[in-house]
Formats: sequence, C-alpha cells, structure tokens
Amino acid sequence: MHTFEELVSVVETLRSENGCAWDRKQTFESLKPCLEEETGEVLAAIDNKDMENLCEELGDVLFHVLIYSQIAREQGYFRQEDVVDGICEKMIRRHPHVFGEARPLSPEESLNLWKEIKKQEKAKKP
Repeated sequence: MHTFEELVSVVETLRSENGCAWDRKQTFESLKPCLEEETGEVLAAIDNKDMENLCEELGDVLFHVLIYSQIAREQGYFRQEDVVDGICEKMIRRHPHVFGEARPLSPEESLNLWKEIKKQEKAKKP
C-alpha cells in the first residue's frame, strides 16, 4: 500500500527534469479543463453509486490537488504541506463544537455555525 508521501514524490518526479514532458508542461491554466473533467467524473460516480469508480476518481482529484501544489511550490507560492496545514487549521477553526467547546449541534446548527465563522473570517481579510 502506497502512502501520501509517496504520491507527493510521484508528482515531484513527474514534474522533474527526468519526468514526463506532458506533466512538466502543465500550468495552473492548462490543468483547469482536466480538473473540471475529473470533478464531473466524481459527481457521476456518486450519482451512479459506483464506489469503486468513486475511489478512482477521488484519486484523480487528489492528484490534481498535488500537481497544482507542486507547480505552486516550483513558483515559490506555497507547498503541499501548506495546503494540508491550511485545511487542517480551517476545519479545526470552523468546528469549535467538535475541537473546542464540547456541545453537540444538529446538522443545521453546524452549518449555520460554519457559515457564521466563514463570514467573520472573510470580514477580517483585506
């Protein structure tokens, strides 16, 4: 069984000097149609209740997250680790009822709390 770290290494290798010419050529913009296609395939697998295909398509979307992150790293914007750190921080921050105060919320209350925290975060951004 492969690890997340191995997948990061595979993406790095594909983008490296000795990697794949197609992967090396890709940019944020050139990959947009591919990401859109893969996202559609995830939705189709869900609609078809095809869990085997869903697993494969989620892998394709994860690959896109990592290749976008690799391109960003190469250009000095951020690293894959920054993406992981950022989403962990956001999930913890937006779920204080799970990771902070210990009071269970209904699904509706949870969604309302999420929206309120997101609204507060957006208001703080320049």
